[in-house]
Amino acid sequence: MNLRRYLDWAATAVPDKDIPEGGAAIDAIFGNPSSSHAEGRLAKEALNDARERCGRVLNVDAEKLFFTSGGTESNAIFLHSLLLGKGKGRLLYPEIEHPSIRENCKTLEMLGRPCGIIGVEKDGRVSINTLTKALEKYPDAGFIAIMAVNNETGALMDMEGLLSLIRAKQAETGRQIHLHCDMVQALGKVLINIGGLDSASFSAHKLGGKRGMGLLYLKKKIQPLFKGGGQEGGIRPGTENTAGAIALAGLLERRANPEIVKEENKKARERLKYLIGELKTIKRCALIPEDRKEDDDRFSPWILQLRFKGLPGAVMVRALDKEGIAVSTGSACSSRSNERPALAAMGMDESARLEGFRISQGWSTEKADFQALLTGIEKVISCL
Repeated sequence: MNLRRYLDWAATAVPDKDIPEGGAAIDAIFGNPSSSHAEGRLAKEALNDARERCGRVLNVDAEKLFFTSGGTESNAIFLHSLLLGKGKGRLLYPEIEHPSIRENCKTLEMLGRPCGIIGVEKDGRVSINTLTKALEKYPDAGFIAIMAVNNETGALMDMEGLLSLIRAKQAETGRQIHLHCDMVQALGKVLINIGGLDSASFSAHKLGGKRGMGLLYLKKKIQPLFKGGGQEGGIRPGTENTAGAIALAGLLERRANPEIVKEENKKARERLKYLIGELKTIKRCALIPEDRKEDDDRFSPWILQLRFKGLPGAVMVRALDKEGIAVSTGSACSSRSNERPALAAMGMDESARLEGFRISQGWSTEKADFQALLTGIEKVISCL
């Protein structure tokens, strides 16, 4: 096929050409924001302006936002700060988390920081019930990490409900609990409210921006593990990427505006509704979870996990790639591993987990892309 169909937006988005990533105006701001001369002051002003713009879109104070290299570093900065032992309590997380949370939590445990697992329902969501059970099992919980949208299944967490439960537990016990949220797959895709959270992470390239740029939101300052020159309020040392910050601000204004998010979300739901309806007519096809509906409020419409019984997901990915269609088995960050912790946490057996693969759409996805996908799937399964 000459025309490629890209359906792996959850791994990285197609670059948004309408977002200024360079040009004379940005290139002129080359000074180090920490320098005291005119070039440095100009860069510092541009950096602060970008932070203010991001704060307005996210509806939080700009001084609570810190520029990082992406979602993984934002998550790691928060998690690694726990090694300093300033905050007391166990760290709880569900095994459906992105590797940048899940693997770092395992490292924290090896280094002596106690952790505990939050169970999930069979649809892959952390519920009020599963979080309640975890809080009862671990009364020493002081930190919780829960992603807003699962990167493999699209499971959409009820962050407001979970946050209310956590704050009620705080009031009951008098014990502070810090809630961190990985919002990489939520920003620009679903409506979010980060004001009640204690910390949150974001990434530019999932929105069509350049890789190597992200944000960390902190309601209160933390004591970071890694030190340096004191940039970004000491939270993220290293010379700031001023051009990247300016581009990220423009990206958020274009993609994370609530009205735009609602409009694009509606379009994505209509496209996915069509795709799921067609997939349900294909023999051997099973959605993950199997009770996922055509229009299902439990899930983000941007991500769909499915499998074909008796056909490994990795085989389907390779076969579709030959047909000119890009999909994936799951998180690009762990694509070299056969482990599927998120699906295992949902109670799926190993053979079913290995059959799973992910379809994820974006703003430029069209119905024709899904029609080509369906044709490709029919061709693949007829040959295998």
